[in-house]
Amino acid sequence: MRWVARIVLIVGILVAAVLLWLGTTGPGAERTLRVGGLTAPVAIERDRYGIATITAANARDAFFAVGFLHAEERLFQMELTRRLGAGRLSEWFGPAALPTDKYMRVLGLYRAAAAQYRALSPEARAELDAYVAGVNAWLAQRSVALPPEYYLIRAQPEPWKPADSLVWGKLMDLQLAGNFRDELLRARIERHIKPGELEVLFPPYPKDAPSITGDRSASLKGLDLDAIYAALPKFIGPTYESNNWVVDGKHTTSGQPMLANDPHLDLTAPGVWYLLHIKTPQLDVSGVTSPATPWVVLGHNAHVAWGFTTTTGDVEDLFIEKIDPKDATHYLTPTGSSAFATREETIAVRGATPVKLMVRETRHGPVISDLGGRYGATVAGGTVLALQTTWLTPDDRTPEALRGINYAKDWTEFRDAMKLFVAPQQNMVFADDAGEIGFIAPGRIPIRAKGDGYMPVPGWNGEYDWKSFIPFDDLPQAVNPASGRFVTANAKIVPDSYKYFISRDWDIPNRAERINQLLDAAQHRKLGPDDFAAIQADTLSLMARDLVPLMTAIRPRDARDQNAVERLKAWNFRMDRGLVEPLIFTAWLREFERALFANKLGDVFPDYWAPRPLVVRGILTDHRDWCLPENGTSGDCVSLLATSLHRALAELAAHYGDDIAGWTWGRAHVAPFANQFWSNVPGVRSWFSLDIPTDGGTDTVNRGDIEYNSETPFANQHGPGLRMIVDLAAPATARFLIAPGQSSNPLSPHYSDLAYRWRDFAWLTLGGTPIVAVTHLMPATASRGN
Repeated sequence: MRWVARIVLIVGILVAAVLLWLGTTGPGAERTLRVGGLTAPVAIERDRYGIATITAANARDAFFAVGFLHAEERLFQMELTRRLGAGRLSEWFGPAALPTDKYMRVLGLYRAAAAQYRALSPEARAELDAYVAGVNAWLAQRSVALPPEYYLIRAQPEPWKPADSLVWGKLMDLQLAGNFRDELLRARIERHIKPGELEVLFPPYPKDAPSITGDRSASLKGLDLDAIYAALPKFIGPTYESNNWVVDGKHTTSGQPMLANDPHLDLTAPGVWYLLHIKTPQLDVSGVTSPATPWVVLGHNAHVAWGFTTTTGDVEDLFIEKIDPKDATHYLTPTGSSAFATREETIAVRGATPVKLMVRETRHGPVISDLGGRYGATVAGGTVLALQTTWLTPDDRTPEALRGINYAKDWTEFRDAMKLFVAPQQNMVFADDAGEIGFIAPGRIPIRAKGDGYMPVPGWNGEYDWKSFIPFDDLPQAVNPASGRFVTANAKIVPDSYKYFISRDWDIPNRAERINQLLDAAQHRKLGPDDFAAIQADTLSLMARDLVPLMTAIRPRDARDQNAVERLKAWNFRMDRGLVEPLIFTAWLREFERALFANKLGDVFPDYWAPRPLVVRGILTDHRDWCLPENGTSGDCVSLLATSLHRALAELAAHYGDDIAGWTWGRAHVAPFANQFWSNVPGVRSWFSLDIPTDGGTDTVNRGDIEYNSETPFANQHGPGLRMIVDLAAPATARFLIAPGQSSNPLSPHYSDLAYRWRDFAWLTLGGTPIVAVTHLMPATASRGN
């Protein structure tokens, strides 16, 4: 067997050599590169965490350097982004990616991105073009290896294009504003339940919302809603869990406003954000960019700071279109029969024949039901579902609004920039060095002739058509409130008296309430950055505090159940990773929801299954008839709770052992930071999973969301990939954290070196650590042919 050992050793040495070579994709300590596309020298200084400061003579050269940096650190992430948005993943990954590619082609995201580029001002296009040139300059001059993923799949990157950058924003639209998923879900659920029960599952139900009755019900019968729903790519939203707040200088230790933001997105490796500081004579801006795009999305410049949370504005509607009974190539409109707009898409598939896809559009938008089977799709007299949304319009200039924020010097300039913001609607908090604080929720929000986008509506009669959009001056906005603060956390932002409809899908108010509680508790003293940091780290669950007294009013079945109940009664309701109670509570709630809804909802249940505290509380207090134990007797919630607890504890014992004291939340609530590529490669996925035990829960300020219907139902899948605190008295000392690191190369030291700092709130300031590497970008000389 000695020869086997030698072979293994040789293979190991070769693999190590290859890995060492592939690991040389980053910069050295100091280097000078001549590149075409610059007008003057640019310096890129990196600190020990790979966080860069770009110093340039003008903005275009600065954004050229941003593109160069992104390509150097995040190229393969950028590659996946543009291919996802363009519907071109199958070219590299074969038939497995085809369903997602088809959906992207039907939506036409990349076409919309190309149209968006044409709508931008010359100034915005020039800066975006400079960014694109920077990406391509790195591709042209690279003297090091490509990211390792390219070698594994035997692929080469194509030149970067402006639409490759802009499609990132369209993907964010789809992720943050994709509430048409919920429209489909509600329509599917209503087929399984009695009239009036939908308001229990989705409280509060609007009294005048449409239900599937009469003509509308008959129109949907020809559509396989389950298949249409199943065709939705998983990343399509709605996704809305973030926090931001701003306090004026009367309430801070510095005497100037202070702002905090922590947007919550999927916790993946690499992360969504890339920290960066850009300095030119005209611009000094710091914060996070997203690889593929040039401008700082969240952060501050020398005068203003800003932060976003998703509003949950309803900017998407599904319309039921009737196919003309006389001609299947036409559909019915209020003015008669109209031809579908059609186009043929060709999708290249690795290892297979290219796939032809016929895409149809109505006056409302793309027909999405064609991807869910042939039911009514081409039959004369049948029906289809078309999607109308604000973010597919060709005049969307949202990227230019982001550019305007980067340059804004006060509230007036910030607000003026937001007039170009289309989607996804965001709750924006603002502060400036003149002492003003502001709030605005910009976006293009439809005014409907009828209805509120709750479920699919008839499209053939015009009754539910969009008539116009909420005027910009009437959007929710305010400045310098008497309270001295603005707080948003995806909850409702307007009173019932607000004259326009924005949404009914607001998140539960727990995080906003808790932030306000903590700010109120400090109202008799001044607040500093440490106070804001403590709020971001808060783990108190208002959901648990509300539900535990209702859930523990039972008679436990055995000693283990009794132990669990006693622990929960004594719990402080904090979702800390070292505690046992968070796991017991979450597992019990999960099992109780299964008992309540699985049989009632049938095949739809897995898509509804999620932490739903308002629904559970409503059942335990007002709708006890929903409790249906195995004996069939309704209304016995106490028995159903006891049975659910017993089953939940048995499942926990099977996974974590019999000792209940060892069931700490941190053992289950890990943030895996799954790699977008390597976690899908058999045999190596575990090499790139970080599995960091974390605090927080579904409704805590320090949020860590879970997915009930998954192999790891308690893992931290979704949370604050960015944390930021800015004191306008000294913007340069702003605190930042991202996770897991600056690089997407798993062999880079900066792939995950920020993960534990992020978990433990070990803050960074941009420019606050020593410089360890410098890259000098020099304009190419004429002798080099550029």
